This record gives sequence, structure tokens and C-alpha cells, in this order.
Amino acid sequence: MKNLKFLNKYFYKYKWWIIPGVFFVVVSNIFAVVPAQVIGYAFNLITENIQIYRLFSGFDRQSIIYQIFNYSLLYFGGMILLLYLLRGIFLFFMRQTIILMSRHIEFDMKNEIYVQYQNLSQAFYRRNNTGDLMNRATEDVNRVRMYVGPAIMYTINTVVLFILIIYAMFSVNVTLSLFCLAPLPILVITIYYVNTSINKKSEKIQAQLSKLSSFVQERFSGIRIVKSYVREKYTQDIFADESENYKQNALKLVKVQAMFYPSMLLLVGLSTILTIYIGGMQVINGSITAGNIAQFIVYVNQLTFPVTMLGWVTTLIQRASVSQKRINEFLSIEPDIVSKNTETPLIEGNIVFENVSFTYPDTGIEALKNVSFTIHKGEFVAVIGRTGSGKSTLANLIIRMFDIDKGSLKIDNQNIKDLNLSNLRSQIGFVPQEVFLFSDSIRNNIAFGLNEANEEQVIAAAKNADVYANIMNFESKFDTQLGERGITLSGGQKQRISIARALVKNPNILIFDDCLSAVDTKTEETILANLGKMMSGKTSLLISHRISTIKNADKILVMDNGEIIEQGTHQELINLNKHYAEMYQKQLLETENIKL
Repeated sequence: MKNLKFLNKYFYKYKWWIIPGVFFVVVSNIFAVVPAQVIGYAFNLITENIQIYRLFSGFDRQSIIYQIFNYSLLYFGGMILLLYLLRGIFLFFMRQTIILMSRHIEFDMKNEIYVQYQNLSQAFYRRNNTGDLMNRATEDVNRVRMYVGPAIMYTINTVVLFILIIYAMFSVNVTLSLFCLAPLPILVITIYYVNTSINKKSEKIQAQLSKLSSFVQERFSGIRIVKSYVREKYTQDIFADESENYKQNALKLVKVQAMFYPSMLLLVGLSTILTIYIGGMQVINGSITAGNIAQFIVYVNQLTFPVTMLGWVTTLIQRASVSQKRINEFLSIEPDIVSKNTETPLIEGNIVFENVSFTYPDTGIEALKNVSFTIHKGEFVAVIGRTGSGKSTLANLIIRMFDIDKGSLKIDNQNIKDLNLSNLRSQIGFVPQEVFLFSDSIRNNIAFGLNEANEEQVIAAAKNADVYANIMNFESKFDTQLGERGITLSGGQKQRISIARALVKNPNILIFDDCLSAVDTKTEETILANLGKMMSGKTSLLISHRISTIKNADKILVMDNGEIIEQGTHQELINLNKHYAEMYQKQLLETENIKL
């Protein structure tokens, strides 16, 4: 239960839901126990009045006794209906307090987890599986909700009902009570072990279902590859095997469940037989009445459901404890990137790297080694180098997706760690190397970085990114709904919409991480011409593999193996006749070969 202590703060928050809920539980169970006593009285009334009725056989008063008998039965019948109606009303109130409280706690927990996920750094997401993160925020939270709602409600209900019924039974006859309750411990143990077995098998089924779902999702996402390599039959066979495993696990669960209900009915039936047998002997001895037997049978049947719930509730608590432990593991993680500054000044765009070194914490790869350079306000700086040379790491450090290990990174002469993180990122337009578009309209994807974007801003951004004409060719234009990760668009269109998303913010710092790799040369020239107008007076960092893209930059940084090996203008680097010049000659030859 120590893992579930985390939930105490929610119980305190919603105490005015729990207290009335417990009250409604107690009252509803009182109205559940009292009808059994009324049934006992009614049963005694029937047996006594039948005897009196027979004594007056042949007399006029027999009809009067018959009427009294009828009215008495109607009275007791109406009373029982009224009591059960009142019980139903209070059961309704019980669920409206405790179950609704559990839904509020579920809402709060999901929001708390989501906020925590938002605060955790990119390194966290590199270490953890997306499916597992989603499962903790959905399936695990749902299991915890089953504990704070149904499990607690049925536990309180069972305890209160047990106390009331056992008190009522022992107040009538101790011996009969002991015999009635004798099979119940066996029933509890049986239910516990059967439910444990059901729980384990259910876990296997859930795991297999997750595996099956992941397989299907992955294959559907990569359906183009599957079809291109003619692997439909291969994937179909794997799916059939996984489905067979799921079916076998499901059949094992059905077998256990098939044994559960007959076993429960057998033990309940045994308790009823003992009640009738022992009770009948005591009726003969005059210790109790026949109505008491009827009363005890009602009690036994009323105890059956709570006893059944004990095993189920135990399983719910076990599963909730495991799930809460998994949730606590992530909620207890302190974010790597912390921002305490609340000031929101305007970022001018002066960026200084001083002997910056950085190693990715999850892989141990040293991405940067003693990197030093300066970008002045309004300057256009380009970065070029081989794959894995550390270009994208520079961009990630400027937007503070990671914190540097050594050295100093300053923006506007302030250490980046001392700046307000939200304010910093809100003034940076970032176009990542791996384009990600949401399953939403093109308009909303472009306007994503703004709380409110008008139509003119969206259109202007689309034109500057040279994607406006493509959008207007779509039937729904800017209202066109994109598929998952923008799958309905070409690679070049996705990149240009991603550029438009950065431009619509009109940021003071623009960072383009190899975002023109999927567009043709003509489109690239158009975009660069438009960007040239927009980037005027703004600090810009352009990462690229193409020298044609960066040759007009104010400064070019050439990187290799995490270090800056050359820097200068295009012409200065050509005159050096080293790495940059070699790359330039190779790309010229490739361009000429393509033309040929």
C-alpha cells in the first residue's frame, strides 16, 4: 500500500465527496438489512394466520381473518418495496459521490502526469518508449481510478454490510449464525485464489494484446515498405501467430472463469442447505421461528455478493499498487532543464559559444568538443559538415533542449541557464531536421506556434515558405486535414509547411536544421530569396549539406567530429583550399554529372 500513499493528497482534496459517500454507504446498507427482518415477520405472519384461518373453518369470522391477512401481506410487501426503493436512492447517491470523486482524481492525475511529461527534457524521451509513456498516462491511471472509486466503495460497502448482517444474525441465534457463516471463509479463499489466477491470465492477455496492437500499428505505418518488398504474406503469418497466442491465453482465462461461478454457487448453496437444516431443527426445538430461517436465507444471499467482491477488490488494489508505482517512477523524476527566471525580455539575438563541450547522456556520444564562435545580432551564420559532426547539436543547445557539459553558452550576454526558458523558445523559430506535422488542418499546423494567428499571417508564412501554391491546389485549401505525421503530403511539402510554422511567429532568432534537403534547387532558391527578406535584421542559423544553400551566409562554420575546423565567408573558405573547398568541388562535379 506504500505506493498508494501518493493518492492521500487527492483524498484530502476531495474529502467532502468521501465523507457523504461513506454516509450514503452506511444508510443504504441499513435499508438492505431491514427488509430481511420484515420478510421474517411476514413469513411468521403467514404461518400463524394460516393456522388461525383453518381454526375458523366454517365460521363467518373466517372471511374477516382472510381480509386482515391480505392487508397485512400488502402492508409488509409495500414496506419491503419502500425499503428497497430507499436503498436504491442512497446507492445512487453513493455512486454519485465516490465514483464521481474517482473520475475527478483520474482527471487530476492525467493532467499532473501530462504536465510532468511536458517538463521533462528531450533526453528523457530518448531513453523511454513512447508506448510505455502513453500506457502510464492512460491504462495505469485507469487502474488507479478503479482503486480510488469502485475498490474503496465496495470495500466500505462490504465492511458495513458484514457488520450489520452478522450483528443481526447473532442477535437472533448464535448457533445458526455460526453454521450459516461456516462456508464463507472457504468461499473467500477460493475467490481470492481464483481471482489471482484470473488476474495473472488477464495480464498475459493484456500484454499479448499490446504486442498485437503494436505490430499492427507498425505494419500499417510502414505499409509502403511492406508492399514494396512484397512481404504481405510474411507479415500475415506473424500476425496469425500472435493472434493464436492471444486466443490461447483467452481460452485459458475462460476455463478458469468457467470454474469460478459454479464453485461460488456450490458454496453458497451449501450455506443455504446448512441454514435450512440447522434452522429446521431449531424450529422443531422452538428456539427460532420459521420466519427466522427465511430471514437467514436472505442474509446469506446478501453476503454472497460482498464476499465475491473481496477477491475482486483485492485484485484491484494489487493492480493499482503496481500501476501507481509505475506512475510514481516518472512523477519523481526531476526535470533536467530547469528555468526559475520569470522575466520576459525581448531577445536581440547575440549568441556566444565559449569552449562548449557536450556528450549525449543516453548514448555517451561526445557531440561537441571545445566549440567556440560568436553570432552577432542580425547575422546570418551557416553550419556545414558531414553527418554526425555535431551540427544539429548546436541547434538543440541554442533552444536548450539539452544543457551543455562544459564551457559557456550565452544569449544577449546572459548565461542561457539564467534565461526564462519559455520566453527564449517563444522568440526562436526552429525548423527541425525531422519534420513532424500534426493530424490537423494545414492552417492549424502553420499557426501552431501562436496562441492566435490571423489569416493574413498564415498566408504570408505559406508564401514565404513557397508552399502557398501547393496548398491552394488542394480541394479544402488551408482546411485540408493532414494524415498521421503529415503522411498525405510529399517530403518537400512537409518541410515547407514546417518552415512556414517557424516563420509565422516572426521570431528574432531563426534556426533551420537541414530543412531544405527534400526540395528541388528551384524551390530552394525561391525559399532562400524569401527568407533573405524575412531574415533581415534577425539572427539566423542555417544548417545544411548543400553549399549552394549557405554560400551567401555572413559566416560559415565547417564542422567535423564535433569540432569547428574552419570558419569564414564562402570566398575565404574557398581561398583556404581545405575541407570546405574540397566539399565545394565535389558538389560541383555531382551537379555537372546530374546535368549530363
